[in-house]
Amino acid sequence: DHYLVLQEQLCWLCLIICGQRCKHVFLWFVEQEKDPGFWKEWAQRTLKNALNLQDLNKNVAKNIILFLGDGMGVPTVTAARILKGQLNGQNGEETQLEMDKFPYVALSKTYNTNAQVPDSAGTATAYLCGVKANEGTVGVSAAAVKSQCNTTRGNEVTSILKWAKDAGKSVGIVTTTRVNHATPSAAYAHCVDRDWYSDGEMPDEALQNGCKDIARQLFENIPDIDVIMGGGRRSMYPRNTPDVEYPGEKKHNGTRKDGRNLVGEWTDRMKDKRGYYVWNKKDLFSLNPNNVDYLLGLFEPADLPYELERNKETDPSLTEMVDVAIKILQKNERGFYLLVEGGRIDHGHHDGKAKQALHEAVEMDRAITRAGLLTSIYDTLTVVTADHSHVFSFGGYTHRGNSIFGLAPIISDIDQKPFTSILYGNGPGFKLVNGARENVSTQNNYQAQAAVPLSMETHGGEDVAIFSKGPMAHLLHGVQEQHYIPHVMAYAACIGQNKDHCRTNSGSPFLSHISPTLALLLSVKWLLSLHHRNKLHFKY
Repeated sequence: DHYLVLQEQLCWLCLIICGQRCKHVFLWFVEQEKDPGFWKEWAQRTLKNALNLQDLNKNVAKNIILFLGDGMGVPTVTAARILKGQLNGQNGEETQLEMDKFPYVALSKTYNTNAQVPDSAGTATAYLCGVKANEGTVGVSAAAVKSQCNTTRGNEVTSILKWAKDAGKSVGIVTTTRVNHATPSAAYAHCVDRDWYSDGEMPDEALQNGCKDIARQLFENIPDIDVIMGGGRRSMYPRNTPDVEYPGEKKHNGTRKDGRNLVGEWTDRMKDKRGYYVWNKKDLFSLNPNNVDYLLGLFEPADLPYELERNKETDPSLTEMVDVAIKILQKNERGFYLLVEGGRIDHGHHDGKAKQALHEAVEMDRAITRAGLLTSIYDTLTVVTADHSHVFSFGGYTHRGNSIFGLAPIISDIDQKPFTSILYGNGPGFKLVNGARENVSTQNNYQAQAAVPLSMETHGGEDVAIFSKGPMAHLLHGVQEQHYIPHVMAYAACIGQNKDHCRTNSGSPFLSHISPTLALLLSVKWLLSLHHRNKLHFKY
């Protein structure tokens, strides 16, 4: 929007010239907001943009990207929007996230087959495999029972990542959690327990019955996943193997009981296929994506650090990983599928650390921006959504421009104490000091106040947003079941179950994988040839 762009440009100009944020710019915009015409003109511009959406993008999606903000409910999106603006020196409320710019928005019903308030495993099965499932299970139908190994066989369901791979596309997984965590594991694994990260976390009975740990399935179920980046090193190495980055810390040692070195096995298999393994940012950036066909990047023994705590010299950001992933994947003429998870939004909320969670959400939005610059809406369907929400909220009649992490402008009329705008319905932020509610600080790791004491805050059960742009994005509309999402993405890309619409009446495939520019040139050439034939047959 012109207003928002102008405001941001003026703020940065003021910062460059004056060396400080621009309060006088805000005062100018505040004066503008007093004029009814300002709001009417803004609405009219928005209306004109909306009218352009009547021309639906029905191209075939060469590329499909799913950004999954783990735990990114609607209140988190709103708060992240304000934070993004405030980080840029603005009030925040009028800011646009990159996902806000997507033309289509829907709501997703997140319940699991056995849970009103879901977990990340059952939901991942829904938005990746297209079927609802029980909580705690990945890549299996609701007929499979959590932690019961003998209910796995025959109840496996495949994901859109596999559908894309089977169609000849390149595929990738990028996450800020472990690559064998709940969200990414549903893309390749079939497991009745999301916590079976390695065989070291599995009961003997499950191993005896032939069930495989999730890390092993990452390399065996779909052996040629083109790009894998995240954490999870310790699940890949034999028990007590020192970690390459933290050799003196036993908690980071390998956990495998079977003695296998899964990274070594992958490296041996890919050595003649232009495959590379990296475990730090320096090694990642030393690679030329044009010379890489397969990449395994494991940057931590478990989850990656929070963005606020990330060592920018050794650990890549989510945006940096997405940049490398797309540059590798897009070399495939048939296109690619990429799953990107901002996984630590969820962890921040569970810990009651809103500042960590919201900075994670802002970083994922940066990654969305980067992906948009590397792709085109003409041939790339991009979807942004969440698996579930959290019992996170903010309120208290805060004034315009109030720090999203700040205090409400009033004190409680019950205990006469101030309170933060951000609050949790439950979690570790419930504290009493001398029998009374405590005052809280707002440091990076402060725990927002909570109504009910729990060691870990819980998920929320409300619907979450689905933002979409690109080919067939208009099919993500209204209020939908969560398992609908991968079916739309597969339909748009002509993979998986729905392919009949991808052929003309004569049965020949659409020209789905050519660039818009080439398609235009071909159309012009055809029109010119038609005109030439008409000149031969008719006299003017």
